[in-house]
Amino acid sequence: MCISLDTYNYVPILVHMRRKNDRMRQVLSLAKKLGVVSTQDVRTLGIHHEYLRRMYSAGQLVKAGRGLYSLPNADITAQHGLVQASKAVRKGVICLLSALRFHEIGTQAPHEVWVAIDRRAAHPRAKQPKMRFVRFSGKALTEGVQEHTIEGVPVRIYNPAKTVTDCFKYRKKIGLDVAIEALREVLRGRRCTVDDLWRYAKICRVTEVIRPYMEAMV
Repeated sequence: MCISLDTYNYVPILVHMRRKNDRMRQVLSLAKKLGVVSTQDVRTLGIHHEYLRRMYSAGQLVKAGRGLYSLPNADITAQHGLVQASKAVRKGVICLLSALRFHEIGTQAPHEVWVAIDRRAAHPRAKQPKMRFVRFSGKALTEGVQEHTIEGVPVRIYNPAKTVTDCFKYRKKIGLDVAIEALREVLRGRRCTVDDLWRYAKICRVTEVIRPYMEAMV
Protein backbone atom coordinates (compact mmCIF):
# COMPACT_ATOMS: atom_id res chain seq x y z
CA MET A 1 0.00 0.00 0.00
CA CYS A 2 1.37 3.38 -1.00
CA ILE A 3 0.65 6.41 1.25
CA SER A 4 1.46 9.80 -0.18
CA LEU A 5 3.39 12.48 1.66
CA ASP A 6 0.25 14.63 1.55
CA THR A 7 -1.51 12.03 3.69
CA TYR A 8 1.25 12.14 6.29
CA ASN A 9 1.01 15.94 6.39
CA TYR A 10 -2.76 15.79 6.79
CA VAL A 11 -2.76 13.51 9.86
CA PRO A 12 -1.22 16.04 12.32
CA ILE A 13 -3.69 18.68 11.11
CA LEU A 14 -6.59 16.31 11.71
CA VAL A 15 -5.34 15.49 15.21
CA HIS A 16 -4.94 19.20 15.98
CA MET A 17 -8.48 19.97 14.82
CA ARG A 18 -9.91 17.11 16.86
CA ARG A 19 -8.03 18.29 19.96
CA LYS A 20 -9.22 21.86 19.39
CA ASN A 21 -12.84 20.74 19.07
CA ASP A 22 -12.55 18.63 22.22
CA ARG A 23 -11.25 21.61 24.19
CA MET A 24 -13.99 23.87 22.87
CA ARG A 25 -16.58 21.31 23.96
CA GLN A 26 -14.95 21.23 27.40
CA VAL A 27 -15.20 25.02 27.66
CA LEU A 28 -18.85 25.01 26.59
CA SER A 29 -19.63 22.25 29.09
CA LEU A 30 -17.89 24.20 31.86
CA ALA A 31 -19.77 27.40 30.96
CA LYS A 32 -23.06 25.49 31.11
CA LYS A 33 -22.16 24.03 34.50
CA LEU A 34 -20.77 27.20 36.13
CA GLY A 35 -22.94 29.81 34.45
CA VAL A 36 -20.00 32.20 34.21
CA VAL A 37 -16.54 30.90 33.30
CA SER A 38 -13.25 32.72 33.87
CA THR A 39 -9.77 32.43 32.41
CA GLN A 40 -8.68 30.77 35.64
CA ASP A 41 -11.46 28.18 35.31
CA VAL A 42 -10.25 27.01 31.91
CA ARG A 43 -6.63 26.98 33.00
CA THR A 44 -7.53 24.44 35.71
CA LEU A 45 -8.58 22.14 32.85
CA GLY A 46 -5.23 22.63 31.15
CA ILE A 47 -6.82 24.77 28.42
CA HIS A 48 -5.25 28.03 27.29
CA HIS A 49 -7.43 31.08 27.93
CA GLU A 50 -7.04 32.04 24.25
CA TYR A 51 -9.86 29.59 23.56
CA LEU A 52 -12.24 31.91 25.41
CA ARG A 53 -11.34 34.85 23.19
CA ARG A 54 -11.69 32.80 20.00
CA MET A 55 -15.03 31.37 21.06
CA TYR A 56 -16.22 34.86 21.94
CA SER A 57 -15.20 36.11 18.48
CA ALA A 58 -17.07 33.17 16.94
CA GLY A 59 -20.22 34.00 18.91
CA GLN A 60 -20.11 30.84 20.99
CA LEU A 61 -19.63 32.83 24.20
CA VAL A 62 -20.57 36.33 25.36
CA LYS A 63 -18.62 38.56 27.72
CA ALA A 64 -19.92 38.80 31.27
CA GLY A 65 -17.08 41.01 32.49
CA ARG A 66 -13.33 41.30 32.25
CA GLY A 67 -12.03 37.77 31.73
CA LEU A 68 -15.52 36.39 32.32
CA TYR A 69 -17.69 34.63 29.74
CA SER A 70 -21.06 32.90 29.60
CA LEU A 71 -23.22 31.13 27.06
CA PRO A 72 -25.31 33.42 24.79
CA ASN A 73 -28.53 31.86 26.09
CA ALA A 74 -27.45 31.74 29.75
CA ASP A 75 -30.13 32.38 32.34
CA ILE A 76 -29.03 35.80 33.65
CA THR A 77 -30.60 36.76 37.00
CA ALA A 78 -31.07 40.09 38.72
CA GLN A 79 -28.03 39.21 40.87
CA HIS A 80 -25.74 38.86 37.86
CA GLY A 81 -23.46 41.60 39.19
CA LEU A 82 -22.89 39.57 42.34
CA VAL A 83 -21.85 36.61 40.20
CA GLN A 84 -19.41 38.76 38.24
CA ALA A 85 -17.94 40.22 41.43
CA SER A 86 -17.61 36.79 43.03
CA LYS A 87 -15.73 35.43 40.00
CA ALA A 88 -13.53 38.51 39.75
CA VAL A 89 -12.66 38.69 43.48
CA ARG A 90 -12.71 35.09 44.65
CA LYS A 91 -11.81 35.78 48.29
CA GLY A 92 -14.22 38.69 48.59
CA VAL A 93 -17.58 38.66 50.39
CA ILE A 94 -20.66 40.56 49.22
CA CYS A 95 -21.46 43.05 51.97
CA LEU A 96 -23.30 46.20 53.10
CA LEU A 97 -25.72 47.67 50.53
CA SER A 98 -25.34 44.76 48.09
CA ALA A 99 -25.97 42.22 50.85
CA LEU A 100 -29.03 44.21 51.97
CA ARG A 101 -30.33 44.15 48.41
CA PHE A 102 -29.76 40.41 48.08
CA HIS A 103 -31.58 39.68 51.35
CA GLU A 104 -34.35 42.14 50.37
CA ILE A 105 -33.77 44.28 53.44
CA GLY A 106 -34.50 48.01 53.20
CA THR A 107 -34.95 50.11 50.09
CA GLN A 108 -31.37 50.51 48.85
CA ALA A 109 -30.60 49.85 45.19
CA PRO A 110 -26.81 50.25 44.84
CA HIS A 111 -25.32 50.95 41.42
CA GLU A 112 -22.12 49.15 42.38
CA VAL A 113 -21.36 45.87 44.11
CA TRP A 114 -20.05 46.25 47.66
CA VAL A 115 -17.33 43.70 48.41
CA ALA A 116 -15.44 43.06 51.64
CA ILE A 117 -11.79 42.12 51.24
CA ASP A 118 -8.96 41.43 53.66
CA ARG A 119 -7.28 44.52 55.07
CA ARG A 120 -3.90 43.31 53.76
CA ALA A 121 -5.09 42.17 50.34
CA ALA A 122 -3.94 43.91 47.17
CA HIS A 123 -6.55 46.13 45.57
CA PRO A 124 -8.42 44.04 42.96
CA ARG A 125 -7.76 45.09 39.37
CA ALA A 126 -11.09 43.98 37.95
CA LYS A 127 -13.07 46.79 36.30
CA GLN A 128 -16.32 44.91 35.77
CA PRO A 129 -18.73 45.00 37.40
CA LYS A 130 -18.37 48.36 39.11
CA MET A 131 -17.35 47.52 42.68
CA ARG A 132 -16.89 49.33 45.98
CA PHE A 133 -14.34 47.70 48.27
CA VAL A 134 -14.39 47.77 52.06
CA ARG A 135 -11.52 46.31 54.07
CA PHE A 136 -12.29 43.93 56.93
CA SER A 137 -9.98 41.92 59.16
CA GLY A 138 -10.10 38.96 61.52
CA LYS A 139 -13.53 37.67 62.53
CA ALA A 140 -15.16 40.76 61.03
CA LEU A 141 -14.15 39.32 57.65
CA THR A 142 -14.68 35.61 58.23
CA GLU A 143 -17.76 35.39 60.47
CA GLY A 144 -21.34 35.38 59.20
CA VAL A 145 -20.51 34.29 55.65
CA GLN A 146 -23.15 32.31 53.75
CA GLU A 147 -22.67 30.67 50.36
CA HIS A 148 -25.51 31.07 47.87
CA THR A 149 -25.61 29.57 44.39
CA ILE A 150 -26.54 32.15 41.75
CA GLU A 151 -26.51 31.24 38.05
CA GLY A 152 -24.68 28.08 39.05
CA VAL A 153 -21.90 30.05 40.73
CA PRO A 154 -21.17 29.93 44.51
CA VAL A 155 -21.37 33.50 45.85
CA ARG A 156 -20.24 34.41 49.38
CA ILE A 157 -22.59 36.86 51.10
CA TYR A 158 -22.86 38.00 54.72
CA ASN A 159 -26.01 36.85 56.49
CA PRO A 160 -28.69 39.40 57.53
CA ALA A 161 -27.51 39.86 61.14
CA LYS A 162 -23.86 40.38 60.15
CA THR A 163 -24.90 42.73 57.36
CA VAL A 164 -26.92 44.92 59.73
CA THR A 165 -24.06 45.26 62.21
CA ASP A 166 -21.68 46.02 59.33
CA CYS A 167 -24.03 48.83 58.33
CA PHE A 168 -23.68 50.38 61.79
CA LYS A 169 -19.91 49.98 61.63
CA TYR A 170 -19.77 51.74 58.26
CA ARG A 171 -22.62 54.15 58.97
CA LYS A 172 -20.49 57.10 57.88
CA LYS A 173 -20.11 55.53 54.44
CA ILE A 174 -23.70 54.44 53.87
CA GLY A 175 -25.68 56.62 56.26
CA LEU A 176 -27.01 55.96 59.76
CA ASP A 177 -30.58 56.05 58.43
CA VAL A 178 -29.81 53.04 56.22
CA ALA A 179 -28.46 51.07 59.19
CA ILE A 180 -31.50 51.92 61.36
CA GLU A 181 -33.90 50.96 58.57
CA ALA A 182 -32.13 47.61 58.14
CA LEU A 183 -32.18 46.92 61.88
CA ARG A 184 -35.90 47.69 62.07
CA GLU A 185 -36.72 45.38 59.17
CA VAL A 186 -34.73 42.36 60.38
CA LEU A 187 -36.30 42.63 63.82
CA ARG A 188 -39.85 43.12 62.57
CA GLY A 189 -39.47 40.38 59.98
CA ARG A 190 -37.71 38.06 62.43
CA ARG A 191 -34.91 37.62 59.93
CA CYS A 192 -32.50 37.01 62.79
CA THR A 193 -32.47 36.95 66.58
CA VAL A 194 -31.41 39.66 68.99
CA ASP A 195 -28.65 37.31 70.17
CA ASP A 196 -27.35 37.03 66.60
CA LEU A 197 -27.26 40.80 66.24
CA TRP A 198 -25.52 41.22 69.55
CA ARG A 199 -22.93 38.57 68.71
CA TYR A 200 -21.95 40.27 65.47
CA ALA A 201 -22.11 43.70 67.10
CA LYS A 202 -19.38 42.52 69.48
CA ILE A 203 -17.29 41.21 66.59
CA CYS A 204 -17.69 44.51 64.71
CA ARG A 205 -17.20 46.53 67.90
CA VAL A 206 -20.40 48.53 67.56
CA THR A 207 -22.24 47.40 70.70
CA GLU A 208 -22.43 50.91 72.14
CA VAL A 209 -23.59 52.34 68.84
CA ILE A 210 -26.32 49.81 68.16
CA ARG A 211 -27.51 49.33 71.77
CA PRO A 212 -29.92 52.32 72.02
CA TYR A 213 -31.60 51.47 68.72
CA MET A 214 -32.02 47.82 69.66
CA GLU A 215 -33.45 48.72 73.06
CA ALA A 216 -35.96 51.08 71.43
CA MET A 217 -37.14 48.43 68.95
CA VAL A 218 -37.20 45.27 71.07
